[in-house]
Amino acid sequence: MALRPFTVAPRIDLSEHLPVDHRLSQVYRFGAGLMGLVLIAFGVLGLTDRVGFFDTDGELVYGLSTNGALSVLSIAVGLLLGYGTVRGGNFASTLNTVVGVAFVVSGFVNLAVLETELNVLAFGMSNVIFSFVYGLVLAVFGMYGRVSSKLPHDNPYYRARHPELVEAEERRAELRRRRLAALPRESVPPR
Repeated sequence: MALRPFTVAPRIDLSEHLPVDHRLSQVYRFGAGLMGLVLIAFGVLGLTDRVGFFDTDGELVYGLSTNGALSVLSIAVGLLLGYGTVRGGNFASTLNTVVGVAFVVSGFVNLAVLETELNVLAFGMSNVIFSFVYGLVLAVFGMYGRVSSKLPHDNPYYRARHPELVEAEERRAELRRRRLAALPRESVPPR
């Protein structure tokens, strides 16, 4: 028996396993759209106050500190999430996860530079907390239905990760169909 080489992440192309109208795609689109709108609204409100681009004091918008750079960055990321909403599918899922993790990392980085001259995005403690919460929620939207120990067997991600189990399950189902087809009609149990 030959051993298969160990891989951390096997090469799986899930695009053909997840149809465009799959219900998971709606979750990814909704998450990207909602979170993108929040960022765009925050960025636009921050730009209307006409604060300095790299002002380290910043102005408050809904309890969050902002400056011109953070406002423009928020609009850009919001538009990127909007593109994820339009594109949907695996792209939106991956985008939500990556941007969510980036927000959590940003929270840690900005926590480290809080109250220093390196705080070029004018982060306050409320921004750090928002970054953590926003990043976790966005990552959950992205990982929904993809990452779990109990994915259902008809889930496209489960099927892509466990092709040998799916193949065995399909063989058993085919044998059941053949046995039922071979039985006389009156002895077939109702469904």
